[in-house]
This record gives sequence, structure tokens and C-alpha cells, in this order.
Amino acid sequence: MDELNNLMGGFAVAMTGPNLLFMLVGITLGVLIGVLPGLGGANGIAILLPLTFSMNPTSAIIMLSCIYWGALFGGAITSILFNIPGEPWSVATTFDGYPMAQQGRAAQALTAAFTSSFVGALFAVLLITFLAPLLARFALKFGPAEFFAVQLLTFCSFVGMSKEPPAKTIASMMFGFALAAVGLDSVTGTLRMTYGFTDLLKGFNFLIAVIGLFGIGEILLTMEEGLAFKGKTAKINPRVVFETWKTLPRYWLTFLRSTAIGCWMGITPGGATPASFMSYGVAQRMSKDPHSFGKGQIEGVLAPETAAHAAGTSALLPMLTLGIPGSPTAAVLLGGLLIWGLQPGPMLFIEQKDFVWGLIASMYLGNLVGLIVVLTTVPFWASILRIPFSVIAPIIIVICAIGAYTVNNSMFDVWLMLAFGVLGYLFKKLKYPLAPLVLALVLGDMAEASFRQSMLISQGSLAIFWANPLVASIAGIAIVLLLWPLLGILRARMKAGESSDDGGSAR
Repeated sequence: MDELNNLMGGFAVAMTGPNLLFMLVGITLGVLIGVLPGLGGANGIAILLPLTFSMNPTSAIIMLSCIYWGALFGGAITSILFNIPGEPWSVATTFDGYPMAQQGRAAQALTAAFTSSFVGALFAVLLITFLAPLLARFALKFGPAEFFAVQLLTFCSFVGMSKEPPAKTIASMMFGFALAAVGLDSVTGTLRMTYGFTDLLKGFNFLIAVIGLFGIGEILLTMEEGLAFKGKTAKINPRVVFETWKTLPRYWLTFLRSTAIGCWMGITPGGATPASFMSYGVAQRMSKDPHSFGKGQIEGVLAPETAAHAAGTSALLPMLTLGIPGSPTAAVLLGGLLIWGLQPGPMLFIEQKDFVWGLIASMYLGNLVGLIVVLTTVPFWASILRIPFSVIAPIIIVICAIGAYTVNNSMFDVWLMLAFGVLGYLFKKLKYPLAPLVLALVLGDMAEASFRQSMLISQGSLAIFWANPLVASIAGIAIVLLLWPLLGILRARMKAGESSDDGGSAR
């Protein structure tokens, strides 16, 4: 009942006139960002974050989170109509969405995608509503050692659960730690890796880094690929919407499976992209007609979109309760909270109750508003893709430069943004993941502070990380996840050895 009462108070905060306006603006900008390849939820939030510095934090986070919901919705439009994933997690949607569009069923595919996205996000928001307060109360028992163990678990989860090669994930993360270490040491007061640049005394500004890594990096890569937008047109009328909705209840098991996969991959830092592919694969294996997938099967649209939205939304749960982002977008939002002077974690639910519950209430409203907006404005968004990318790209770069300059009113930040853009481009070309770098850049200082506080308390003994069952279990799971890829290699070699022995005995 406490959660429901708090949620009602959150709706009172979110449904004020200014916040509703910011919600609508955020959804509209988010759909535009999702439609344009080369951008994305994390990129759009990073670019527009400087515009929120003068806003009330509650209004700012509502607008930024709604940008994310809109981007999640918008990615499906390009995937289905143009066979161009507007977002990484929309790749799986192209497998059956684009064939449906070619068969003249674009309106049905889009309706199914938007509705399943709404369902996935709704279940994830319900999870946040009832689980976040419990997790926050539990986290009140945490000390420095427990917080470091949770942060270590987050880093190790990226290594153990990522589909990227572990060596590349670790290399990207280590580079992020190195960037986070630049500046003035808060404990000893010594300078670290500033190389005489006074602008680096405070270290690398997180916002500058993500604008460059995501915004400029993606634009450079997209310009190299020379995207040309060619696709199908679509107009969704109410008759198609209701006819499609009538058929969706028969796929209730797909919705449940995809939601479960998405929520799990969101809470653990798996991400929306692996969740969408995993959900698509499970739906295909569990289908009575698996051979129809890839040829215009509506279930092939429902599964990845439901999972992607559930993962993207549930990634905010560990960010709010523990200060641990479950996705790159959650990491950008975490950086915004820190800039506004808010410390994510269990105390946020006590000290900033209106902020937290206003955000959660806006998730319900933003998800509903997003569904209405995309269902009614598909032709408009599709027509934007007929603008030459050579016109769109410079506009995005100028917006990125303005966003970087406004952080500290410094041209040095603009040059730094371009340097990070080149770095992001190189990372993508060499197929190094950016998410671990961003995670380490955001959490590097916090993890270092927690570790050093733990060492001061224990007088330099690592035994503090095994001092009680709670911290020992978290640290133990972290070590297992860190070694998980190595265990996989050993299992594969053992199977190969057994098969070769069987072959030799057969001869």
C-alpha cells in the first residue's frame, strides 16, 4: 500500500502542466532520434542533457526518460519500412518486419511492434514500482565493502554475459578506468595524468565523453557507410490497429517469455540488444512453425520488440536503487543525476521521494503517450527519412558541438568531444564495445572511493570482502562471472577431447 500511495503522489507530480509538456516534447524528440540511423537513446540524451541544466531535476529527468521511450519506439519504424535498424536492438525486428512491409502488411507490422513495445515496458515499470523500494530498503544495509562488491559484480557481468570477446570487453573497461582516473585525486590531493593541462584538473567530463563517443562516433561511421534511405510507405488506420490487436492475445506466451528475458537482461547489464536477439531465437525455437520466421511472421516482430523495451526500462531499476546503470542509456541518465546533485541509491527513495515517484509515474504516462504518438504519426516520421543524410549529419554534428560547448563554455571541450568522437569511431571499426568504457567512466571514481574506504576500514586487508555472508556472496558471484568465459573455453576443450577419444576408440 505504501508503494501505491507513493505512486499516486508521483502521478500528482508527473501530471502537472509543465511536466506533461516536457513529456510530450521528450517523446517527440525520442521518436525522431530513434528514426534517424546514427543516433539512439543514449546519444540523444547525451546531446540534449546540457539543455536541462537550468530545469527542475524532476522535469529534466521526465523529459530525458521520455526521449528514451520515444527512441525505443522510433527504432522499429526504420527497421520495418526501410530495413535499416534505427537502434542496435531493432536489428532482430528487421528479420520479419521488413518482409511484412514488402508483403503490404507494414501497418500490421508497425502496430504489432508498437503494441509489444508498450507491453514490454509496462511490465518492466510494474517491476520497478514494486521491487525498487524493497531493493532500496535492502541496500540501506550496504557499507563501502558491499557497494564495491556490487560495482565489481556490474563490471564482471559485462565480461561474463557480454556477447563480445572477453578480452575486448576488459580492454574497453580498463581504458574507461584510465580515463576516470585523470584529474585530482580526492584522497591524496595529487594530480594524475593531467600532463600539464589545467583543463583536466577535474578529469574528463562525462558528458563531453559520451557526446563524442556516441554522437560523433556514430555519425562518422554512418557517413562512411553512405546510407541511402529507400523503403516502403505506411499509414496506420484504426481498422488495422483493432484487427491486429484482436490477433495479439493468442501470442500471450511469447509476450510473457520475452518480457521475462528482457527484464532479466535489463537488471543484469546484458542490454536490450542481446535481449532482442535472445527473445527472437527463443520464439523461433518454441514456435509450431519455426520455418516461417524470416518470411514475415508477426511473432518475429513481437518477441524482439517486447524484450528490447522490457530490458531498456528495467535497466533503470539498479540505477535508481544502487547507483549501478544497467545499460549505456542508464549510465548517461546516472551522469545527469550526479550533475544535478542527486546521488542515486537507497537514500534517494527517502530524501527525494517526489523525484523518484514522479519519474516512475512518468514511465507509465510516457509509455502510453509514446504509443499514441507513434500510431498516429508514422507517415510523418517515414517522410523524414527521405531527407538526404548529407543534410542531416552536419545538423547533428552542430547540435553535438553546441551541447559540448555549453557544459563549461569552453572550446577545449569541443575539441575534446571531437577527439572522443574519433575514439568512438575507431572502437566501432575495431569492434570494441563502448558500453564497458562508458560504465567504467561513470562508476570508476565511485568504485575507487568504495574500495579505498574499505581498505581504510580494514587497515589494508582484502578479507573485508569476505567478512559477512552478504558481501561474500556478491563478491563470489562477481568472480564466477569474471571467470565464466574461461570456464566456457575449458568445457569446449573437454568436449573436443572426449569426441577425439571416442573417434580414436572407434577406429
